[in-house]
Amino acid sequence: MSTKDFIEKDYYKVLGVPKDATEAEIKKAYRKLARENHPDANAGDPKAEERFKDASEAYDVLGDPKRRKEYDEARALFGNGGFRPGGAGGPGGGSFNFDLSDLFGGAPGGGGTGGGGAGGFGGGLGDVFGGLFNRGGAGTRTQPRRGQDIESEVTLSFTEAVDGATVPLRMSSSAACKDCSGTGDKNGSPRVCPTCVGTGQVSRGAGGGFSLTDPCVDCKGRGLIAQDPCETCKGSGRATSSRTMQVRIPAGVSDGQRIRLRGKGAPGERGGPNGDLYVVVHVDKHPVFGRKGDNLTVTVPVTFPEAALGGEVKVPTLGGPPVTLKVPAGTPSGRTMRARGKGAVRKDGTRGDLLVTVEVTVPGDLNDKARDSLESYRDATAGEDPRAALFKAAKGE
Repeated sequence: MSTKDFIEKDYYKVLGVPKDATEAEIKKAYRKLARENHPDANAGDPKAEERFKDASEAYDVLGDPKRRKEYDEARALFGNGGFRPGGAGGPGGGSFNFDLSDLFGGAPGGGGTGGGGAGGFGGGLGDVFGGLFNRGGAGTRTQPRRGQDIESEVTLSFTEAVDGATVPLRMSSSAACKDCSGTGDKNGSPRVCPTCVGTGQVSRGAGGGFSLTDPCVDCKGRGLIAQDPCETCKGSGRATSSRTMQVRIPAGVSDGQRIRLRGKGAPGERGGPNGDLYVVVHVDKHPVFGRKGDNLTVTVPVTFPEAALGGEVKVPTLGGPPVTLKVPAGTPSGRTMRARGKGAVRKDGTRGDLLVTVEVTVPGDLNDKARDSLESYRDATAGEDPRAALFKAAKGE
C-alpha cells in the first residue's frame, strides 16, 4: 500500500460505514461485501473481483484497531491540510518546503527559512510515523509477508450443528504460481527491475517539496521482472489457487457463528505464515426440534385426560432413544418440563437439557361414547367459570 493510497483512499466509504462505526459494524459490512463479491460466486466478473479486493484492503486497515488509528491520524494530518506546501514557516513567517523522507525516517536536512531547520526533528518523527507509511515499502519488501485471511460459509443440518461434523470446503486464494515457483519467469530466473532497483517502490514529486512513494509500475511492486514471463501468472508470480479442505466443525455451533481456523488461510509470501480461515456457519431448521442456547426444545401433544389426571408420556430426543416424562395431574397446556442432559453439546463437553412443552390437543372427531362422556363432564362442572378471574382482573377487582 502506497503513502498516497493510505492518505487518499476512503476505506469507510468502501465498506459503507460511518467513521465512528464500531468494530462489529465494520466486520458485518465487510462480511456482507465479501460474500456478495467473492470470486467463487462471481466467476468471470472482474468488477466483483475488484470490489472484493477493495473490501479486503479496507478491512485489513479498519479491522485492526492499531492500523485504523494510524489511518485516521494520517487522514486527519495530511488529508485535511496538515503539512501542506506553502504554509507558514518559523517565526519569520516564511514558507518552507521539505521532502517526506526528511519527516519519515530520512536523513536530517538543513535549516529551513524563518527559524528551525529540518534537522531539528532528528529521527523522532520518523520513529513516530515511519511504520505508518513504510507498509510494503522498500524497507519491508524483502520481509516475509503473512498470507491473507479467507472467509467462507458452510450450511449444516440441525443434527450436524448439535453433534459436530467434518465438511469439505472449496476455497480460492492468491498463492505462489506453481508453474514458475512464484518467480514469474518460465525459467525461474527473473532480473532485478532497473526502474526501482529491486525495491518495488518509486518516489515521485508531488509539488511543494513533497515526495510520495508508489509501487513501481514496471514490476508491479515485486522488484523483479520476468525475462520470459510465465504464461500461467503472466509474470506476476501469483496465481489463483483453488483447493478443497476438510474442515472439522465443532459440536454445539449455532446459526451465524464465525469459527476461526488458524493457519488455514492463503499461503504467505517469502516464507511468511499462512493467513487464517474464518468459517461462517448456517444451520438448517429441524421439523421437530428447536434450540435455545445449549438447550434443545420440543413441543409434545398430550390428551386432556393426561393433562387433567396426570400420566407418563414418551418424548423423542435428537439422535437417541425416547425418554419418558411424568406429567403431573392438572398440568396446563403450555407448561415446560425439562429432560436433563438431552440438549446440545457445550464447550466443556457436557450437554444442555431438552425443554419439553406440553400442548393439550382437542380432538376433531368424537365417537358417541366420547361425546357422552364429555357432556357428562360439562354437566358435572357447570357451576365452574374458568374466566371469572379474568373478568375480575379486567375490572381491577
